[in-house]
Amino acid sequence: VGSLLARRLGYVFFDTGMMYRAFTWKVLKSGISIEDEQKLCQLANTTKFDFVPLQGCCLSPLIDDEDVSSKLLRPEVEEQVSLTSKIAGVRQILILEQRSLAQQGKIVMAGRDIGTVVLPWAELKIFLTASTEERARRRYKELLARGENSSLEIVLADLKKRDELDIHRTIS
Repeated sequence: VGSLLARRLGYVFFDTGMMYRAFTWKVLKSGISIEDEQKLCQLANTTKFDFVPLQGCCLSPLIDDEDVSSKLLRPEVEEQVSLTSKIAGVRQILILEQRSLAQQGKIVMAGRDIGTVVLPWAELKIFLTASTEERARRRYKELLARGENSSLEIVLADLKKRDELDIHRTIS
């Protein structure tokens, strides 16, 4: 819905969850333990985040000048993204990057805390949510389009697990 709105308005679209996924991919690649919050914060602080158009109006994150878009939906990233995104220091750094991106203007941003934490002063905020089943169907279609093997049942179970972690996270 967000990407369709952005396209109609002539804006760009950015899903902040993809930024957390990109950072999670870098964490996994670095070999740093997910439990080592201090090193993860240092890694986030030294990571160069950029954003490039992908599929028309959608922005995709670059990590240290590398296009990681094909890695963001991998199972290993899927399994760890809720763990990296709950770290306060990591969130603070990524939120600053998201705010910087928003200040460039003409953007539709999607994310659980855009209107409350990232851009509480935004001129227009719209909160929409889809059922877990619908979101799982969409993610499953994305995975198939990328040529990745999975099943709708696995995608749904993973999404429910991540939602549970995200809902009960103490920050955001």
